[in-house]
Amino acid sequence: MISNPFFRLPFALLLAMSFVSSAVAGNNDPQKAPPISDKTRIEIVRLLNAEYVWVRKPFPMGETGLKINTNGEITPGDIELRQLVAKYGPAARPGERAQITNVLFKNNGIWFELNGGPKKKSKWYQRIEIGSAGGSTVPAAQNPKELVAKGSYLVLQFPKYIPEISLTEIKEMVKPVLDFTVKSAAQAYTESLPENVRNAIRDHKVLVGMNKEMVTYAKGRPPQRLRDREGKQDYEEWIFGTPPEDVEFIRFVGDQVTQVKTMTVDGQKIVKTQPEVQLEEKPKAPKVESKADDNSAPKPKAPGAPTLRRPGEALPDQPGLNSKAPNQQPTPTPDGSSPPPVPKGPGI
Repeated sequence: MISNPFFRLPFALLLAMSFVSSAVAGNNDPQKAPPISDKTRIEIVRLLNAEYVWVRKPFPMGETGLKINTNGEITPGDIELRQLVAKYGPAARPGERAQITNVLFKNNGIWFELNGGPKKKSKWYQRIEIGSAGGSTVPAAQNPKELVAKGSYLVLQFPKYIPEISLTEIKEMVKPVLDFTVKSAAQAYTESLPENVRNAIRDHKVLVGMNKEMVTYAKGRPPQRLRDREGKQDYEEWIFGTPPEDVEFIRFVGDQVTQVKTMTVDGQKIVKTQPEVQLEEKPKAPKVESKADDNSAPKPKAPGAPTLRRPGEALPDQPGLNSKAPNQQPTPTPDGSSPPPVPKGPGI
């Protein structure tokens, strides 16, 4: 006798419950969901257009934006991103606030344009032209600065097609790049930094390798600054604290901390110069192989200096007009007689 009431349910009801549970489980995979509907597209555009977000990755200006797939993989990589930002300039830096100015649906990806996007759209009054009868026309509004695009974009890429998806799922997928939560600028900036830098800023400490912005977040604005030169290197020093408390001397070369010197109350001097923060990774230059580096390859002979000697004529032992090599006979004249000697003049 079966005492469990679950097994007393009709078989058709059990089959229906299993079908519903499998359908709900299948909806967890975006690619098992149906394609996105027009109603969902309109809702996403309405909720995200003109929305402000916090940036977690650097965005270069121009037509090379960022892409993130459903597995959280971001392209381009960090090294290539820094190169693009150095080449084209930043559209948004980590910790800065950016605005989503357009949302597009293309093929298998959702495009989020930031700060105007990679291409500048002309306004209606920039398409108006003024001219006279029979003459050439000129634009009514000419402002080259307005035609330069200063934005970028992010693409949320799906494997095959854009599925039916909610706004919460979109925000969770793009979270490694864009943060929709409400927070202060300082909190957004510190969350984009490495863990040891975040801990140092929280504890109001300075690490060798930080930049000026990080030091400002950790210690505040310096009460004293001085600029000096050591050897051929210019540096700037920020001084925090006054006796009888500990005094810190933060030395910058350019925008990076190269030395942290602390003078304690009991007279000790603590100096740190070893890098503790790695902010940039410079790509290794590819090694160019050449035949000149191969010792087994024959090296071409260097061409000799130009000369007026006849073929087979030996070099003289001593420099001078009258110097002759040993066993060298004078060149006879056309009549067979020897040429007269060359008279020696002053300095010859």
